[in-house]
Amino acid sequence: MGMNSGTAVYAGKRRHRRRPVMAEINVTPMVDVMLVLLIIFMISAPMLVGVPIDMPQTQAKHLDQDREPLTIKVNEKGQVFVQDVEVSLDELVPKLKAIAKTRKNPDERVELQGVRDAKYETIAKVMGLLQKGGFPKMTLRHLPE
Repeated sequence: MGMNSGTAVYAGKRRHRRRPVMAEINVTPMVDVMLVLLIIFMISAPMLVGVPIDMPQTQAKHLDQDREPLTIKVNEKGQVFVQDVEVSLDELVPKLKAIAKTRKNPDERVELQGVRDAKYETIAKVMGLLQKGGFPKMTLRHLPE
């Protein structure tokens, strides 16, 4: 019995000790992440530069190459030109309907050109008038100044 009494005394005095608070930051995971990111950027950076490609030249023609496209230009003053002829917004729809009858192509696209300082309101009106005039498909193009 002498042996059991000795272990009982130590068991009653045993206290749970907490680990001391760690005051240092473990930077190893952060360094690992940064090295992985560095490797990824080093590999992907040369791929961001454009790769020169030599495209083959063809002898194919555009489908509507024989016909000049209908161009409508809008300048910074709000003036509208159909094939370099100035037209008011009121006269645009009848003129477009007459052009649509002569061209006889319902899927023909119109090229709407505008300068940088052209008013958006005028361009939006012209787009609506183009649809009323029989040209629902259009291409927008920016004119150099």
